[in-house]
Amino acid sequence: MNVVPRDMLSFEKKREGRFSLQFAERKLLLATVDLAILNGALLLMLSLWPESVFSRLLDRFPWYVILLSGLWLVISTFFNVYDLAKAASAVHSIWAADTSAIITLTIYILIPYLTPVLPDRRTQIAILFLAAVGGMTLWRFLYATVFMQPSFCHRALVIGAGWSGKTLVEAIQETASETGNPYLGTGYELLGFVDDDPAKQGRDVEGTPVLGTGKDLLRLVHELTPDEIIIAITHSQRINPELFHSILACYEMGIPLTTMAMLYERMTGRVPVQHAGQDLSVLLPISRPSGFRFYLALRRILDVLLAFPGLLFMLAVTPFVWLGNRLSAPGAVFYRQTRVGENGKEFEIIKFRSMVTNAEAETGAVWAQEDDPRITPVGRFLRRTRLDELPQFWNVLKGEMTLIGPRPERPEMVERLSEDIPFYGLRHAVKPGITGWAQVRYRYGASDEDAFVKLQYDLYYIKHLGPFVDFSVLIKTVQVILGMKGR
Repeated sequence: MNVVPRDMLSFEKKREGRFSLQFAERKLLLATVDLAILNGALLLMLSLWPESVFSRLLDRFPWYVILLSGLWLVISTFFNVYDLAKAASAVHSIWAADTSAIITLTIYILIPYLTPVLPDRRTQIAILFLAAVGGMTLWRFLYATVFMQPSFCHRALVIGAGWSGKTLVEAIQETASETGNPYLGTGYELLGFVDDDPAKQGRDVEGTPVLGTGKDLLRLVHELTPDEIIIAITHSQRINPELFHSILACYEMGIPLTTMAMLYERMTGRVPVQHAGQDLSVLLPISRPSGFRFYLALRRILDVLLAFPGLLFMLAVTPFVWLGNRLSAPGAVFYRQTRVGENGKEFEIIKFRSMVTNAEAETGAVWAQEDDPRITPVGRFLRRTRLDELPQFWNVLKGEMTLIGPRPERPEMVERLSEDIPFYGLRHAVKPGITGWAQVRYRYGASDEDAFVKLQYDLYYIKHLGPFVDFSVLIKTVQVILGMKGR
């Protein structure tokens, strides 16, 4: 059995002079400084008031901070300000952050009562905007040029150069594809693989070298001083005892351990179902927070409250949809279709008709394609704006659906996909939704391969279901609607 080398001082000394930032730490750093700049600009503007007025404003400053910070989080989510791949590019990062800052401050100063009374002099308002945008520009440029340097990269050694390890490298490269450097956006620098397969020694896997076997792990750790060790072995219970003890020795040396599945989730927002094996913790939420049932009850109340205005809006646009279809493709204004919901229970979903009548009479259940000739002219607009989903508020009111959740699929598709895709039935553990995590994170599904990717997103949503992920879905849904990205 391997033992921990005694030269711990030399190991720690090698790690000095570096301040590595993990994936989540980079987002936290960006958000913390962004909020400090915005609220600092507000404080600077308030300080220009006379001293007697400033002291009164300072008493209310915490409330000003809460409102301004809340607006920023909404707008910045809309503009993908914390997409690390884009944050690594100074041009993309500055544009997104400055645009978000300008919109946030504009909305903020127009809100009455809850924000400071604006001065008559426009100079102070100009100072607010200049300080915020100038500070944001400088900070984002600094992050993209300084915090992307090797000293701040998170160096990782990967155990397992097989299918799981290859998938991890591909995920990192995919996440950072817009930066040019495959590892730049995530902040991860993959030092190499450790794998016991003799055929892999000295070879590259997706551009990352295989450096040695499990027997070399402790030596490689001392030579390369990684900040983290990633275990990319699908069936971790098969790790040989010698390698297992070496991994524990690395942890004793203060090196954090993580699994490929955990890192994959953090980077992609998807669950790697093909690498789950029989590990339920990869697929399912083994435990829920104590207030989870309360949150589900609150969601149901919100569903009902929002369903009523949703149905009223549907009634308002129905005559226009009917007229448009009447002129271009006569037929019923509504379309009903059997879908599979929670616990596998079937129900009838209601939508505005967007295809010609009897569109699947000859083909049966098939995926809608790009520029599908079955879609009517009015239907194309309805799909792009997601207005065809409006009648589903009736399904929400009846309790068959919720606002946010996996999209319900047809029984014929479910039966076939359940045979071809592992764990496909798990998406029926929660109510289906009008919009969902997969819908805002991935393109329109038009193949079995797309269904597999969407399942990964759906399982991530089910696993992390809560107010934060629901908030993100709502903001991204607005982005999809305004951008007419539906299909």
